[in-house]
Amino acid sequence: MENKKLLFVFNPHSGKAQIRPNLLAIIDIFTKAGYDVTAYPTQSQADAYRKICEDGAGYDHIVCSGGDGTLDEVVSAIMDAGIQVNLGYIPAGSTNDFANSLEIPKDMVKAAEIAVNGQPFLCDVGRMGEATFVYVAAFGLFTDVSYQTDQGLKNMLGHAAYILEGAKRLGQIESFRVKVEANGESYEDEWIYGMVSNSKSIGGFSALSGKDVELDDGVFEVMLIKMPKNPIELNETLGCLLKQEFDFKHLYAFKADEVTFTFEEPTCWTRDGEFGGSYTSVKITNCHKKVPFMVAASDD
Repeated sequence: MENKKLLFVFNPHSGKAQIRPNLLAIIDIFTKAGYDVTAYPTQSQADAYRKICEDGAGYDHIVCSGGDGTLDEVVSAIMDAGIQVNLGYIPAGSTNDFANSLEIPKDMVKAAEIAVNGQPFLCDVGRMGEATFVYVAAFGLFTDVSYQTDQGLKNMLGHAAYILEGAKRLGQIESFRVKVEANGESYEDEWIYGMVSNSKSIGGFSALSGKDVELDDGVFEVMLIKMPKNPIELNETLGCLLKQEFDFKHLYAFKADEVTFTFEEPTCWTRDGEFGGSYTSVKITNCHKKVPFMVAASDD
């Protein structure tokens, strides 16, 4: 009987290049699971996307390893190319919000076991205009931190690098006049931050993503932070965030399967930690149970 074919796409530089000492063990796990393995180290940005679009349909299983950017490229390619295949994920980034949400362990060898021996979980993904995102799209305060933080600094300091970069921006709070339409209602105000997410933590902080988050319920968690009028309101806003008290005085938070944002001028977004384009108007749609991610097998 001919073995099944597995394509393993990995970013050799993610997370202090931590895949290097684990690579042989990972490939051995894939082989023992009955796969003929093709290992492909990405060579540049968008290379994972190109590889999956060109060759992904010829494989029975796909596994990727890297940070948010690599995962975003692979999922985008699977969506755009219409490939029907289970996807394993071995996290190797600095924060790994989405892997934590799927309860995929940081230990790469354990994650590799789940990637081929676990069970598929049909997960929602997002569509932002013509682009795909895995777990978060956002604009405003600090959203450019992840893609403007030096890669060497991220490799050296990990999550602390984002905090250091973000701290530089505290005195540069900018507001955006935005009309937000969702669930048949419209909200218009001055916002300093807006986020559409499908994750149990964002940037390593669970308080940002809201309560009762399910990754396969067909809706996003949407959060909007109003522009504080003074330092007291800023402190109150931060307090609401930490306590997850979305009071509609400082924070708007709701669930929706579709959201439209309209800005007065082009506004930059981030998608899954990478630059996500600039828009004056954009519709974000939940693609319900679209990609089967491999997760740990349940006991029942």
